Order: sequence, then structure tokens, then C-alpha cells
Amino acid sequence: MLINHDTGCALNAVVDLLNSSPAGPPDAGAPGAAGNDGLPDVAALRAFVERHDISGVGQLDEGDLRAVRELRARFARVFDTEATAEAAELLNALVAEAGTTPRLTDHDGYDWHVHYFAPGASLAEHLAADGGMALTFLLVAGERERLRRCGAPGCGRAFVDLSRNRSRRYCDGRTCGNRLHVAAYRARRRGAAD
Repeated sequence: MLINHDTGCALNAVVDLLNSSPAGPPDAGAPGAAGNDGLPDVAALRAFVERHDISGVGQLDEGDLRAVRELRARFARVFDTEATAEAAELLNALVAEAGTTPRLTDHDGYDWHVHYFAPGASLAEHLAADGGMALTFLLVAGERERLRRCGAPGCGRAFVDLSRNRSRRYCDGRTCGNRLHVAAYRARRRGAAD
């Protein structure tokens, strides 16, 4: 599936936001692990903005943090619903409430691209507009099944499967995938030794 740079960036931000949830994987102490909010304060929110190079974000405060956490829960519902019609309804509400205002821009050394958030939008509105539109593009392309949760027991991290044959099962093949493959190998070895 061909995804342009901006859509890819927006999808990465949505996935990172989802995986910052305290209802995330049970890895003790990890950001986003169960009980550990990956966005515990405004400083962490600022780090999220910088990590994703989100443009046009001014001063952040506790209100922004609350709004982004609420948005995170709404994005989770889009990922977790099994009904495409429900996902469409959730996305329609997200982008409408964000005041989506498509406009062409070329800033910070990037060539022409589309921003969907209105000038002066809050961070949550910015993320809802750009992330909502990126998810909408997947839904319209008939690719909603690419929105996944990790298949490793106890993980549940979100990811977008951009593999050619839609076969990705784990959030990270080097951790969750490798851990399961090693466990299966050891189980086979134990079975062969019996």
C-alpha cells in the first residue's frame, strides 16, 4: 500500500499516542505499560510533539494534556471496533469536531503538503484532524484491517500493518515476535527431548 509522507507521519503519531495509554502492555515500568501513562505530564506531551515534529504547536498546558488523553481514547475506539460503519462514524465525528480545514503549505524545508487542521488549532484538534484524516484514508481504501493490535499474549500495542501481504502480527518483530518464536522453538525442543 502506498502511503505518502504526511499520512505516514500522522499514522505514526496516532500509534505512538495509542501506545502511551496506561491501559497498554503489561511491561512493568515501560511508558504505556499497564498503569504507567506514557503522557504523565505536560513535559511528556511536549516531548511527544517534538518526537513527531508536529508543527505550529505553541505553549502547552494541563488542558492540552487532558484533551490529548481524551483523543487517545477516541482513537483507541477506532482501532478496536470491528465494524467499519462504526469506525467511519467515529472518524467523521473526530474530523468534524476538529474543524478540519484542508490547506496546502510548504514549511520548515518540506515541499508542498496538506494540513487538515485549522490555523491556530489546539494540539488535540491538530492530532484529531491529521490523524483522523490519515485513518480515514485507510478506511476509504478498504484497508481498515491494517489497524491492528499486537498478537503477542499480554501486549496489545497498536500498530498499522503496512506489509505488502497484510501479514504482520506483532508490534515489533524484534521483541514480541522474536520472543514468541524463541518460546515456540524451545517448546518444540522440549517436546523432541521427551
